[in-house]
Amino acid sequence: MFLDTMETLCCLGGVSGGEDEVRDYILERAMPFADEIKTDPMGNLMIFKKGAVTPAVRVMLCAHMDEVGLIVTDITSDGYLRFDQAGGIDRRVLIGKQVYVGQDRVPGVVGSKAVHLTTAEQRKTLPAMSEMYIDIGAESREEACASVSVGDLVAFDDRVVRFGDGFIKAKAIDDRAGCATMVELLESELPCDCWFAFTVQEEVGARGATIAARSVEPDVALILETTTAADIPGTEGADRVCQLGKGVVIPFMDRGTIYNRELFRLLGRLADENGIAWQTKTRIAGGTDGSSVQRSGAGVRVAALSVPVRNIHSPACVARIDECEAQYNLARLFLEEMAK
Repeated sequence: MFLDTMETLCCLGGVSGGEDEVRDYILERAMPFADEIKTDPMGNLMIFKKGAVTPAVRVMLCAHMDEVGLIVTDITSDGYLRFDQAGGIDRRVLIGKQVYVGQDRVPGVVGSKAVHLTTAEQRKTLPAMSEMYIDIGAESREEACASVSVGDLVAFDDRVVRFGDGFIKAKAIDDRAGCATMVELLESELPCDCWFAFTVQEEVGARGATIAARSVEPDVALILETTTAADIPGTEGADRVCQLGKGVVIPFMDRGTIYNRELFRLLGRLADENGIAWQTKTRIAGGTDGSSVQRSGAGVRVAALSVPVRNIHSPACVARIDECEAQYNLARLFLEEMAK
C-alpha cells in the first residue's frame, strides 16, 4: 500500500551523504521486480524494469533518497555536540527538537541558552547555529565519544502522525514521497520500459543526479519531488507558492530548471483528462534534480511532479495523503503516454 511505503521510508535515516539505510530498503523491495540494477561510487541506485513496450525514447524517473539534517562538527569537554547543517535548514526550526545521531541512532535534543538567561537584546535575535548544541546526556567528551564521533550525521525524530482530514506529518517527506511513488511503480506492471534513479545528495546541490543521468543517458526524465507550500496565516496571493488541497504541482520553472514546455503541457492535459487536480507554482523558487539531469549528456527533456508540503526542510513536514497518491497516479499516466 502506497501510504505504508511512504511512512516506512520517512522513518528511515538518510541525511545527505548517509543514504545507505534508505537505499538498502528500496533495493530489498525492488530486487524481485528489477531487470537490471546499478549502483555507483556516490551511492545512487539505478533500476531498470521492462514494461509492455519499449518506447522510442529512453525514459527515466528520478527521486532523491536524502533528507536535510545536521552534522557533528565538534564535541565539547563537557559532552555536548556542536553541529552544522547538511542541506538547507532554517535554524528557527531547530531549538528543542529531538534528534538521533549516527548509525547507532543515539538520541539527543537540540538546545540553546534558556530564555531566563538571555538579555532583552539577545531575545530580539535568533541564536546562530554556533550558539546551539545537541545534548545526548553525556557528562564529558570521553563519555560522548564512546557513542558518537565528529562527522556523524544527525537526523530529526522519525515519528509519523496522520491527522486531520487526510494529512500526514513526518520528517523527510521531501523526498520520500517521490521514492514511494517509484517503489510502488516498480512493483507494478509497467506500460513501458523505464529506468528508476534513486539519487543521493540532492539537498546539498543535486550532486548524485549528475552521475546517475550520465549512467542512464535518458532522453526524457520525470522528476518526482515535493515543493514548498506557504499556505499559512499571514501569507496571501502569489506568496503562497502553492497550496495543500489544490492538487499535485506541475512546475514550469524553478531556480535550477526551465522544464520542457511540451512535457509540461502533456502532464497538465493528462491530469485534466483523468480528473486529477493540479496546480503550478506562483513563485520561481527552489530546485530539483532536474537541474543536473537536464544538462547531462547531449541534454535531456525534463518535467517534474511535486507534492505540496508545508514546513518543508523541517522535522514536521505536512502533506496531504491524496496528493501524494495523485503524484503516483499521474506518473503512471505519464508512462502510459511514453508507451505510445
